[in-house]
Amino acid sequence: MKIAKRFVNAVIVFIMSNMYVLLRIVDMVMPFLCVTIFSVFYILIMIMPLTGLKNIQTNSIRRCQRGCELLYAFLISVSCSIVLLFLILFHKVDADIDGIGNWIVYILTAVIFEAICFWAGIIRVYISSRQLAVKWRVIGMICGWIPIVHLIVLGKILSLAAAENQFENDKILLNAARCNERICATRYPILLVHGVFFRDFRYLNYWGRIPEELTKNGARVYYGNQQSAASVEACGHELAARIVQVLQETGSEKVNIIAHSKGGLDSRYAISMLGMDKYVASLTTVNTPHRGCAFADYLLSVIPQGVQQSVAGTYNAALRKLGDYNPDFISAVRDLTYEACVRRNELMPDTHGVPVISTGSCLAKPSGGRFPLNMTNGFVKWFDGANDGLVGSESFRWGDEYIYLEPSGKRGISHGDMIDLNRENIKGFDVREFYVQLVHNLKTRGY
Repeated sequence: MKIAKRFVNAVIVFIMSNMYVLLRIVDMVMPFLCVTIFSVFYILIMIMPLTGLKNIQTNSIRRCQRGCELLYAFLISVSCSIVLLFLILFHKVDADIDGIGNWIVYILTAVIFEAICFWAGIIRVYISSRQLAVKWRVIGMICGWIPIVHLIVLGKILSLAAAENQFENDKILLNAARCNERICATRYPILLVHGVFFRDFRYLNYWGRIPEELTKNGARVYYGNQQSAASVEACGHELAARIVQVLQETGSEKVNIIAHSKGGLDSRYAISMLGMDKYVASLTTVNTPHRGCAFADYLLSVIPQGVQQSVAGTYNAALRKLGDYNPDFISAVRDLTYEACVRRNELMPDTHGVPVISTGSCLAKPSGGRFPLNMTNGFVKWFDGANDGLVGSESFRWGDEYIYLEPSGKRGISHGDMIDLNRENIKGFDVREFYVQLVHNLKTRGY
């Protein structure tokens, strides 16, 4: 059915684009009526092309899918038009086109109608697709003027947008089907704790699309709100205060913490050293460097002190303007080193009876991650072996249960992918569903 609908779109575009020569080839009677009829069909196709995606759930997906269908129609129609043109030129088809004027009208008509189809499709896709991001939009605009290359790029854009439509539509249907089950409605609220060099901003969520997905499935989500860069001890105290605040707001006895990167170290400190164990039902750490990062040790050893202080001063000044009251760049980095983590683990070897689930992931190769993790993956591998672009895989494991995500295909899963940093749909890894199942697991355990 999908192919049939796509074929109908392409046929209408092809006939309208080549109407001038087709009328001559088949010697149609009442040509004015034929042109009128196909013009109406063409306009309808431009407005509402037939789509193969069933049960479309949102206007955005519908708009993007219609754009994809028009681009498919454009590619098929252009290919057929080129074949027809060669058949005419080599006298395999008698189109009875004499004179340069007729040829100009024929080519101009074909280009105009094909261009309308293309722009009606690409504008819809550019406006509606999220997975194209800036990268493919820019590539499309640059390569759109290069013959052959522009078709390859268009094929990639089509592939990304069509896959996005199917994926997002299926996700909406899945959430609707299980809405009443509230599979993420845990006994205790969820406290999401961010990692280093980032804050919990209202309009720029550290966790990407994850909180919304959890909320749709019944979770109550709160944020750590600790500083972006400070020592584990300082952030631990901030988290302890935040936990108490969430308990007062919700009337709950405990919270479930899900912490990413350094946030896992901050959370462990609050639980083990500041008495928060009685207020924390569970701790889930995501790509946390529990045993440090040898790469961080190396950087601190080779970068001159003057450069370190200069970078730290610039960063601290900027973050004060964004909400940190006492940022400490150097302390944050030093607390991530192998040596610092070894010392701290001796002080807080466990979490005082709080169940801990740790997770980790790995990039298959440097090009698997987005900038800058694609740049650091090779360096970290030299010191720490397999890694997610920042942290070695041996450093992730802590506590009672460990979930390790093996690389999927040639890409793998980076440190940023684990928090949906780029809002990217990764083949073989649905980050939103990963967190839904993590929280669902907490619910089934009574947390």
